[in-house]
Amino acid sequence: QVQLVESGGGLVQPGGSLRLSCAASGSIFRIIAMGWYRQAPGKQRELVATINSGGGRNFAESVKDRFTISRNNAENTVTLQMNSLKPEDTAVYYCNVVGYRSQLPSSREDYWGKGTLVTVSS
Repeated sequence: QVQLVESGGGLVQPGGSLRLSCAASGSIFRIIAMGWYRQAPGKQRELVATINSGGGRNFAESVKDRFTISRNNAENTVTLQMNSLKPEDTAVYYCNVVGYRSQLPSSREDYWGKGTLVTVSS
């Protein structure tokens, strides 16, 4: 049983900033990677940014110069700092966690938060 609690979504004007946070808790043995995906109305869900256990980061090309992702391994949290926001960034943002439920390699699973809405509009 794993719980992902997301926070930080809301309404912001173009050019503004928002900070999204996600905290993982429950019966998870080890987290491999954490990140954020987003889905705009009528579009497919897409990767925004991820960070793995070694600190390696991946970003969508559309956000790599504007967003920053970080994690606190001790607290099992991941944060997404979003700057210079554009109307095109409007979407539901989903926290994603990849980890092991136990020491068994077969216990690897993919977890999703329920989503938090980010609206960029004047």
